[in-house]
Amino acid sequence: MAEKVNTKLFSEFAPNTTQEWMDKITKDLKGADFNKKLVWKTNEGFDVQPFYRLENMDDLKYLDTYPGDFPYVRGNKKDNNNWFIRQDIVVKDIAKANKKAIDILYKGIDSLGFVLDTNKEYAKADIEALLKDICLDCVEINFVCGCKSFEILSILKQIVADKCIDASLVKGGVDIDPLGYLTLKGKYCCGDETEIFDTVKKVIVSAKELPSYKLVEVNGANFNNSGSSIVQELGFSLAAGVEYLTQLTERGLSVDEVAPRIRFHFATGSKYFMEIAKLRAGRYLWAKIVKAYKPSSDEVCKMNVHGETSDWNKTIYDPNVNMLRTQTEAMSAALGGLDSFTVKPYDTITSESSDFSERVARNQQILLKEESYFARIADPAGGSYYIEQLTESIAEEAWNLFLEVQDKGGYISAIKEGFIQESIRGTAQKRDMDIAVRKENLLGTNIFPNFTEKMETPICSCKLEAKDMAEEGAFVNTLKPYRGAQAFEALRLKTDMYSKENGRPLVQMFPMGNLNMRKARAQFACNFFACAGFDV
Repeated sequence: MAEKVNTKLFSEFAPNTTQEWMDKITKDLKGADFNKKLVWKTNEGFDVQPFYRLENMDDLKYLDTYPGDFPYVRGNKKDNNNWFIRQDIVVKDIAKANKKAIDILYKGIDSLGFVLDTNKEYAKADIEALLKDICLDCVEINFVCGCKSFEILSILKQIVADKCIDASLVKGGVDIDPLGYLTLKGKYCCGDETEIFDTVKKVIVSAKELPSYKLVEVNGANFNNSGSSIVQELGFSLAAGVEYLTQLTERGLSVDEVAPRIRFHFATGSKYFMEIAKLRAGRYLWAKIVKAYKPSSDEVCKMNVHGETSDWNKTIYDPNVNMLRTQTEAMSAALGGLDSFTVKPYDTITSESSDFSERVARNQQILLKEESYFARIADPAGGSYYIEQLTESIAEEAWNLFLEVQDKGGYISAIKEGFIQESIRGTAQKRDMDIAVRKENLLGTNIFPNFTEKMETPICSCKLEAKDMAEEGAFVNTLKPYRGAQAFEALRLKTDMYSKENGRPLVQMFPMGNLNMRKARAQFACNFFACAGFDV
C-alpha cells in the first residue's frame, strides 16, 4: 500500500525545471528586478543566488570524494567530525594557572592554551609547575609564547622524556608566526628576515621528538578582526602559509617536515553558511597547494585549523547578545570541520572574563558536541547545494586573490608594498558604511538597542579605537584590529556620560496619519535615537 501511495505522489508532483521556478518567481515579483530583490551582493566578490539546484553542481569535481580523502573538502576525518574544545589561560601566577587548568579540564575542556609573558624567562621548574598533574598525552597542550617558542619546546621535550610519555601522543602547539608579527607590529620580532626564518627552521628541527606538535601558526584571525572579507582572510592566510613553505624548503627542509607543522588560526564571524564554506574551501586549496610541493603522501596535504569566535562583531552595549553571536559562530565552525575551537566569553570585550562567562563559553561547545552530536557525523554540510556552491565560489575568489599576492612576489613583498593592508582597509571601510546605514546589522548597537541600558562608568578609549600595535622601528604599515560597533558605541557613551550631569537628551514624537504607517515610522525613529542613547 505504501509503495502505491509513493508512486502516486511522485507522479502527481513531477519535478519542476529551473525555468519553471524562474517563471514563478518573476510572476510573484510583479515587475520588481530579480537581481536587486533576491540576489545577495556579498563583500566576498561574488553574488549569491536565492536558490540552487542539482544542475549547479555539474562542474564541482570534488563531489565524488569521501570524507578523509584528498583534497579534504569533506573533512580530514573519515568517520567523525570531532574537535578539541580549547580554553586559553593567561599565565600571571603559575600555581593559579595550573589550578585553573585542572579545574576546567574536569569541566569539559580537552585543549589548554597557556598565554605566557614573552618578557619573562621561564625555567624548567616553572613549566613543570604549570603542567603539574596534567596528562600530557590525553589533552592538547598549547603555548602562546611567540618568540619564546624554541625555549618552551626544549623544556617540554625534557618534561615528556622525564615522565616517559610516548612523545607521539603529545598534541597541541606553539604559535611562532613572524609574518603575523610583521603584519601587526610592522617589523620582525627578533632579527632580520634571514635570521627569523632560520629561527623557525631551528624550531622545526628541534621538535622532531614531538611529531604531532604544531609549530608554525598562520594567524588569519588578524585579517578577520581588522574587517576583512572571508575571501581575504582565506586568500591572505594561504599566501602566508606558502611563504612559510617556500622559506623553509629553500633552507633545506622537505615539505613533509614543514606542512604538517603548520596550523591555520581563523576567526569565525556571523555569516553562518559562508563560514562553513570557508573552512571547506580552505582545506581544498591548501591540499592543492601542498600537493604541488610533491609530498610523500596525501596525508601531508591536510590543513590543520584552530578557530575562535571573531572579535570584530562583538559589542560593549547589550553584551548578552554576544552569547548568541558566539553560539552561531561555534556551530558554523563545527559544521565546517576543524581541529580545535575557542569560544571567547561574551564579556571579554570590556573586561577580564568572569567564571560565569567562561562557563557559558565552555558549555556552548559541550552542548554542540555532547548533546547535538555535531562531532559524530563526517562532513555534515556535504550535499547541500547552497553550501557546495558557496564552497566553490569562496575557493575560486580566494585562489584568485592568492595568485595576485604571488604575482607581487609573495606575502612578504605584498605586505611591504601595502597591498594586503590596503585591500583589507577598503573592505573594512565599506563594512563600516554598511553598519552606519544599517545595511549590515549589529543587534543592540545599530538596530533594536536596549532602551533601558545606561553606561554608568566611562570606558577606556582603547576599547573604542582601532588597536595600533606598531612598534618602534616598524618598516611596514600595519593592520589595526578593531570592532565594527565602535563608532556607535563611542556616540552612545558620549550621551551616557553627558547625561550624568546634564540629564538625558529627550526626543518627543507626535505620531500622525495612517495607523500602520505611523507605527512603523515611530518604531524606526525610536530605534534611531535610542542607538545614540536618547530617550524617546
